[in-house]
Amino acid sequence: MTSAAKLLRGKIAELVREYHAAAFPPQEFLPGQTPIPYAARVFDEDELLHLVDAALDFWLTAGRFAEEFERAFADLHGRRHAMLVNSGSSANLLAISALTSPALGDRRLLPGDEVITAASGFPTTVNPILQNQLVPVFIDTHIPTYNGDVTQLEAALSSRTRAVVMAHTLGNPFALDAVTDFCNRHRLWLVEDCCDALGSTYQGRLCGTFGDLATVSFYPAHHITMGEGGAVLCASPQLRRLVLSFRDWGRDCWCDPGKDNTCGRRFAWQLGDLPLGYDHKYIYAHVGYNLKATDLQAAVGVAQLKKLPAFVAARRRNFDRLYAGLRDLEELFILPESTPHAAPSWFGFPLALRSARARPGSATPPRQEDQHPAALRRQPGPSAGLPRRAAPPDRQAGKRRLRHDERVLARGLPRVDLGTDRLRRRGPARAAARVARPPRAPPCYSMIPR
Repeated sequence: MTSAAKLLRGKIAELVREYHAAAFPPQEFLPGQTPIPYAARVFDEDELLHLVDAALDFWLTAGRFAEEFERAFADLHGRRHAMLVNSGSSANLLAISALTSPALGDRRLLPGDEVITAASGFPTTVNPILQNQLVPVFIDTHIPTYNGDVTQLEAALSSRTRAVVMAHTLGNPFALDAVTDFCNRHRLWLVEDCCDALGSTYQGRLCGTFGDLATVSFYPAHHITMGEGGAVLCASPQLRRLVLSFRDWGRDCWCDPGKDNTCGRRFAWQLGDLPLGYDHKYIYAHVGYNLKATDLQAAVGVAQLKKLPAFVAARRRNFDRLYAGLRDLEELFILPESTPHAAPSWFGFPLALRSARARPGSATPPRQEDQHPAALRRQPGPSAGLPRRAAPPDRQAGKRRLRHDERVLARGLPRVDLGTDRLRRRGPARAAARVARPPRAPPCYSMIPR
């Protein structure tokens, strides 16, 4: 870089600081009037400076900021590897797809193999199971932690069970001691979906460090953001290479973008039926994707990661404040509880009705502008939105019904106005879903802004 370019870069940085102060001044908060979104980006001039710095590099794929973020994120978790991707959903897809690689021998997941997961959660925890022609086996939801009921794990086990894929619901860690013991005893893979749980700990240890693989999301609603983005964590060099292969078109080469001949043998490989010396950079070992993130995204992530401790502390304070404000409504609601031995970095505040006396809410959610703070409806079971005749194959744990998950799906939650502690109901009761219709919308939860 020339001296003139360095001088201009410094001037641009000063202008960015001025722009941030002018474009994003502090906003006055008026209790009961100012909308509180369920989630929002929280940033200052540092994110803008990092973003502009990356833009001035004009390195349009992953580069120095991606390397810095991956190194810092892996160090934060005490894991050997962190692989940056373009979303948390992509991270889930890559984690499960990596386990289907022939490189894993007899531990490879094959079509028809079963994967135990929770019945209630976000769709892209389960979608990769279906996309890889595996069979999800659903265990029921435990209320009031809203995680999978680990007492049903043994009932869910069969001769085809090969893995457990579980999310830490709304930042509340599932019972990791029970799940890891179950996986170890039965030689099962464990994938932790930590997209809601960055900063959560179990027995003093960060979530994302217990499974063979763990996934994280950096969508704006999550604990830190890149706008879009995600990551896969692991300790195994072999799993790292498989994740990178599926992320980068399925290629066998592990060179970083813009790099060549990292192995020093680019034209000296003999693989399969290919001729000796076939260009290794263009040999593809898997049916992969292109799910990489850009350096622009990573630059924002580098700045955001420095703020993570403050974000986690704020989320915990907000949860405690909401909990204290709702204590006098416990005759109506089951308030959420942390899993024993867990310290959640709460993503949201889930609520369940104690009885069926309150009518389900309208199929149309309340207007967002009417809600202070905003609320969202609880995520249904992953296949709930599909017509029953088109529903994918799945299995429940044993012969028991998913009683708590059905409860979540069957009842709409009345709107809660946290500003006045008044409970208001909206909309008529609805009949059960017909065969060709998806189940109606489930209860809502109010989110915890940073």
